[in-house]
Amino acid sequence: MSIEIQANVSVPVDQVWEYYTNPEHIIYWNFASDDWECTRAESDLCPGGRFIYHMAAKDRSMGFDFEGAFTVIEPSKHLAYKLDDDRNVQVLFCPQNNTKTTVKITFDPDSVHDDEFQRLGWQSILNNFKKYAEARICD
Repeated sequence: MSIEIQANVSVPVDQVWEYYTNPEHIIYWNFASDDWECTRAESDLCPGGRFIYHMAAKDRSMGFDFEGAFTVIEPSKHLAYKLDDDRNVQVLFCPQNNTKTTVKITFDPDSVHDDEFQRLGWQSILNNFKKYAEARICD
């Protein structure tokens, strides 16, 4: 059974899309806690295009690559991808007005970790995204 998370971001949808999909931005928000970081982000944003994001503990005690291939690209609306472990992820960008966007993510959980642990981890990353995007809009 899939897991769904969401966040309401006080940023227009086109900018949300840019911050969510551009590797220049991804490295600043794609981690679940302050003791982790995204040290590398590469992305070929087209159907069949591959992405790889390297997440690592800041103390370098552990790290992993989060990678897969895009299956759907509808700019500022819908992003879907299949992870290398065969799990599917859907991201919907839903404008609420000219200044707000709801980001909804539905993902297949892995079979290793507890579903609630995964939901909390993905939500934490999405919350980091919200914080980053909203801080950028004030720049």
